[in-house]
Amino acid sequence: MDPDIEQINLAKAIGADRIELYTGPYADAYARTDKSNSPEADTLFELHCKAAEHASDIGLGVNAGHDLNLDNLQQYRDLPGLLEVSIGHALTLDSLEMGLNKTVDAYCKLLHGE
Repeated sequence: MDPDIEQINLAKAIGADRIELYTGPYADAYARTDKSNSPEADTLFELHCKAAEHASDIGLGVNAGHDLNLDNLQQYRDLPGLLEVSIGHALTLDSLEMGLNKTVDAYCKLLHGE
């Protein structure tokens, strides 16, 4: 879902126990800019942080996903209350190139800050 507080409240109201923040626009912004300086991606990430904090405050778990990969995922490991990232497509593509074990190791190291 988008980082919209009203929509997050509605998700809680209908009984959801977790949300997934849609990271497609972040990934697009990140891909269009110099990777060391991406103000649009940073702005979108800050919106996701506020949404994640709100979701956690009202008792919702927080996932994130869509187009996250080894290039753009690092910032999301700092998303407040993050429980899970959806990286299936990127994991599959990276596995074809790097092999499954190396790919899993790379994502684990990235997400755990190693």
